[in-house]
Amino acid sequence: MNHALILPILLPFLAGISLLFLKTSSMLTRRLSLMATVALVPLAVLLLILAGDGGYRVYLLGHWPAPFGIVLMLDRLSALLLLLTALVATPALWYAVATDGDRQGRYFHPLFQFQLMGLNGAFLTGDLFNLFVFFEILLMASYSLLLHGGGRERVRAGLHYVILNLTGSALFLIAIGTLYGLTGALNLAELAVRIAAAPESDAGLLRAAAVLLLVVFGLKAAVLPLYFWLPAAYAHTSAPVAALFALLTKVGVYAMIRVFTLAFGLEMNAWLLPLGLATLIAGGMGVLASRELRRLIAYSVIVSVGTLLTGIGLDTVAGLSAILVYLAHTTLITAGMFLLADLIVDQRGHTENWPAPPVAQLRLLSGLFFMGAIALAGLPPLSGFLGKTLLLQAASSTPALPWVWLIVLGSSLLVIVALSRMGSRLFWNMQDVATTAVPVSVRRWWPAAALLAAGPLLMILGQPLTDFATATARQLLSPSGYMAAVLATRDLTVLGASL
Repeated sequence: MNHALILPILLPFLAGISLLFLKTSSMLTRRLSLMATVALVPLAVLLLILAGDGGYRVYLLGHWPAPFGIVLMLDRLSALLLLLTALVATPALWYAVATDGDRQGRYFHPLFQFQLMGLNGAFLTGDLFNLFVFFEILLMASYSLLLHGGGRERVRAGLHYVILNLTGSALFLIAIGTLYGLTGALNLAELAVRIAAAPESDAGLLRAAAVLLLVVFGLKAAVLPLYFWLPAAYAHTSAPVAALFALLTKVGVYAMIRVFTLAFGLEMNAWLLPLGLATLIAGGMGVLASRELRRLIAYSVIVSVGTLLTGIGLDTVAGLSAILVYLAHTTLITAGMFLLADLIVDQRGHTENWPAPPVAQLRLLSGLFFMGAIALAGLPPLSGFLGKTLLLQAASSTPALPWVWLIVLGSSLLVIVALSRMGSRLFWNMQDVATTAVPVSVRRWWPAAALLAAGPLLMILGQPLTDFATATARQLLSPSGYMAAVLATRDLTVLGASL
């Protein structure tokens, strides 16, 4: 077994435990947290290279065979999301340290590491129950990170967030119990085999369990009508936490792709296309109605979720490939925009106070906002345009063509209008007046710039990114390889024990 597979979980776990025994404000705490987070980047690159050959890497904890033991699985999709997690977490943590945001409350760094542990575990696990466990780890960490620094609005948003996610966790357990009672298995590969062989009398309960899972994953992903917790939570938490939270909705989307393509086939995808289009409409209207920059970006996360579900719902390799390209784009750009919004607020003030005259802005911030807005809206020549173009091309061969084109392009228009209006109000009268604009140090602006640089960089790497996404989509829609890789370990382990 390749022990590198468990390191994305083990490294933040050990770092988080160690950080609990250090003082929150000590320099050693910051250095250890940054070192552990930065180390995830080359590790994720290594795992991406390993998964690039199209094979599956199986890691058996305790050397217990599937489906009895805990299994970690690495393929192209999980490797891609591990890399995105590391690329978002590193600038977000650096920004928190540069702005002293990590000192607004206790245990920021341990919670940050446990959040990374939960995210990486969710992307690697091959077991439905352990997916629930890692969900709970990342959610418990996110509860505290959301409230980090205190404040009335954060407490109010956090209360809604906690209640809804606890409800989702209860539904998740009910679905897990139902599936285990019917099939006697929770390993995803074994579950797929047993669901396919289940008697017709169990079809109704299996379908009910699948619907419960759809509700749970839809809540995590912020799908209509389960997205109402997201705008307030993302708008009122601290900027580095909001940037890291850009990954939370992707966990729900990842779980839909993994579980439904593997254990339930493509039966549930018929629900995803209308849900995705409806979420796109709701997110676009929310973006247009937003009067504050952070809330606008939060609603753009909902737009991205709707776009991702639309691509999954097309049930084609082209559709799934398009949303994987879009997934890489929207995760990095949204995280960068949350960090940039915090810098802009320091210069402009709270953007809901429109009667106040515009204050001077640094040209750097206006340039970054312009680049981020183009990418977020899906305009050429940046990466959002590539993802949406591939999605529209994928819809051209389906009966949903007119609806997908109308709603995807319509929501993009709403985002363009909202961002243009916001940019005009923030930067129209920009002047370099030193008495009214506080210079932004390099330590503060480079994390946002690094994330927003994904816009042109992903476009430059468009061909290899598209090729990788297409190969990943084909791998996901042919789950027999995944099942064979996991279930083969049972026979090999038994053979090894007998020898």
